[in-house]
Amino acid sequence: MTMDFCSLSSGSSGNCYYVGNGFQGILIDAGISATSIRKFLRDIGVSMQTIMGVLITHNHIDHIRGLEVLTRKNTLPAFTTRKIWKSINTPHVKISPDCIHEIPLQQKFHLAGFDIEAFPVHHDAPETIGFQITCGEKKMTVATDLGHICETAAPYIQAANLLVIEANYDEQMLMNGSYPHYLKARIKSDKGHLGNHQTSAFIANNMSDNLSHICLAHLSKNNNTPEIVLQTLQQTLTERGIINNGLPQISVLKRNMPSEVIRLFE
Repeated sequence: MTMDFCSLSSGSSGNCYYVGNGFQGILIDAGISATSIRKFLRDIGVSMQTIMGVLITHNHIDHIRGLEVLTRKNTLPAFTTRKIWKSINTPHVKISPDCIHEIPLQQKFHLAGFDIEAFPVHHDAPETIGFQITCGEKKMTVATDLGHICETAAPYIQAANLLVIEANYDEQMLMNGSYPHYLKARIKSDKGHLGNHQTSAFIANNMSDNLSHICLAHLSKNNNTPEIVLQTLQQTLTERGIINNGLPQISVLKRNMPSEVIRLFE
């Protein structure tokens, strides 16, 4: 069996990721419109009817914008923790109780042929989680929207064959930019977002032969560029004496369109 990954959208405007096995699939977050999700899935040859559920990382609008319509029109089941559900299901966002599935932290559950485990990360929401998705011997970890990598999250990130990890901002661009001081402080805090140097340092310190793909995610529109984050990562690897000869494969996920499909084989 294979594990296919495609980012449908990644960034502050909206986040949504697809994971499939050729027969069924799941979404991680629904931060773009349901119409765009359906269109982008069609663009990569995936039918909405094969989607068995959507996993939700937290309640910020760039992760749940299309959730209400997906659950209503497609009766798509959605999975997240009880605390996150309470923060989402407000008078402004109504999710049918039939579509709500509560999941525990750090306990595996099975969906669409995958073993899935949610783990906590630090972000400025009532609760935020990442996901590890396992297919046979292959593991994919999605960790976006986190201010730092804590001891609980680190093992999930270190175990990944395919790693989707945030690299939100370039530190110099952020500090020299037009954002107000309070917003800069929020972004840089331990419950904000990962900067390029933080992400690059963690990757360099935890490189392994098992890591085949790194997808840099959730880049800021105003405080980062694909060129800068790739340069920062390459410089960090070089400083640590790590030579990258194409493995792992490193890519930057696009903001408003699907990425290339990455396929892992068992």
